[in-house]
Amino acid sequence: MVLSAQLDAGDTALVGRAIAALAGRRVAVLTGAGVSTDSGIPDYRGAGAPRRTPMTAQTFLSDEAARRRYWVGSHLGWRAFTAAAPNTGHAALAALERSGVASGIVTQNVDGLHLRAGSRRVVELHGTMRRVFCTHCGQVFDRRDIGERVERDNPWITVPENVELGPDGDVLPGSSDGFVVPECSVCGGMLKPDVVFFGEFIPAEKFREAEQLVSSSEALLVAGSSLVVNSGIRLVERARRKRLPVVIVNRGETRADHRAAVKIDAGTSEVLPALADALAAAR
Repeated sequence: MVLSAQLDAGDTALVGRAIAALAGRRVAVLTGAGVSTDSGIPDYRGAGAPRRTPMTAQTFLSDEAARRRYWVGSHLGWRAFTAAAPNTGHAALAALERSGVASGIVTQNVDGLHLRAGSRRVVELHGTMRRVFCTHCGQVFDRRDIGERVERDNPWITVPENVELGPDGDVLPGSSDGFVVPECSVCGGMLKPDVVFFGEFIPAEKFREAEQLVSSSEALLVAGSSLVVNSGIRLVERARRKRLPVVIVNRGETRADHRAAVKIDAGTSEVLPALADALAAAR
């Protein structure tokens, strides 16, 4: 087992305990924004996270000016967002699945980096930036096609240098005056990125899929999530009720530290490769 030089002796000992807790078990993985910070996508709540007022579904649907501002920021951020590459943490989790240790990943992220890293069973709890859908007729569009339409109808729009990217792939736009918001090409209805906005509920079938993945596993690994969002803490509670060992890897406190068999306060890019190597070898 080779551990990152960035881990201190205490973290190294905790990694050993985590390996002992997970070895020989089928592991469900729950990830949050902390897994993607080393790919250049900021966390919501970590140190240095930008202060933002989240877009709510009610505001998006009812306020034309707010919707226009959102689309400007969302398009600019999506262009920068897609340039992000999976990091060693994403790669380690994909390797865990290939080795047969990980049963799958439930992620709170919308960046698609787990899939790009090679993970196959990924439950995207909060949706994905890859798709856009019509709120009227339900038609689904590839975000790349919508992006081309946005740039054709708004040829002045460019991605600024040193863009301040948000966790959901948006930026703070300078101005949205004159921006032409894309409409559904089927019915002319309102388009919305296929992500769960603040105040929206996770689709019931999606959460059931996440619950099933945890319930059919023998342990739960939480990586890069403070578990502030209720969906995450509910899955941890499912694991606890089944008496599954829970291992948490996250910088800073989480809502479930007291429920974890092992908590490692360190970066996922440093810890996950060591876990993946050791657990694959122990299988």
